[in-house]
This record gives sequence, C-alpha cells and structure tokens, in this order.
Amino acid sequence: MLAIRLQRLGRSGYPTYRVAVQEAQRHPSSGRVVAYVGSYNPHTKEAKIQVELAQKYLDNGAQPTPRVVKLLKDAGVKLPNWVKQASADKQKGIRNPEKLRKNQPKEEAPVEEPVAAEETAEEVAAEKTEVETTPAE
Repeated sequence: MLAIRLQRLGRSGYPTYRVAVQEAQRHPSSGRVVAYVGSYNPHTKEAKIQVELAQKYLDNGAQPTPRVVKLLKDAGVKLPNWVKQASADKQKGIRNPEKLRKNQPKEEAPVEEPVAAEETAEEVAAEKTEVETTPAE
C-alpha cells in the first residue's frame, strides 16, 4: 500500500518538506520513494503540488496523511470520498476546566472602614509612653 506523506528536508531548525508517495510500511526517511508530488515550506506556508500526479496516486488508492490532505485540498486536488478530512470547527480539549481562573468563584475583598488620622496618632503615642514607663529589669 502507498502513502502520501511529508518527507523532512532542510537544515537544523528550518525544516522544509517534500510531498512523497512511499510504501506505507516503511519509515518516512528510509522508505522507497515511488514519486515526489510536491513540496511544502511551513515558514512561508507555500505549497507546490503537481495536481495531476497527486490525483493519479489518490485514484489508485494512496493514503494521504492528515496534513497532506489539507495541502492537497488547498491545491485544488479532488479528494476521493474515503479520504478522512479534519473538521474546521475542531477545538483542542481542556484537561481540567475547573482549574481555570475564569471558572473560579469570585473573591470579595474585605472592606475596611477608613480610620481617622488623629486616632492612629493618639494610639501610637500611647503605646510609646507605655513602653518607656515600664521599668527595665
């Protein structure tokens, strides 16, 4: 069985990919390549696909990977009915939604009454006199 998958190229930290038709049971880097049907640069989002060649292999039963399905669809390749396409409204699941800050109960800050400045000054003065008048042992 054949698979249409991305084969990594490019230097370290800057990958580019070939769209390759390979044997499905082999590893992408070591499998025998039947044909190259295009290329993809993820940094510029530029995909060059040979539409007729890709269509030929799809019609003969080559299985595309999910990313390749998206690239082929954007390039205008007519996909067979058996190809699984990812839905556009797919959202990532949240593991523990109850731990999110937006789902926590609102905390009310304790409301303190304003204290007059004269009262605090009198209390501080009274405490100082108490400390000074206590005999040291």
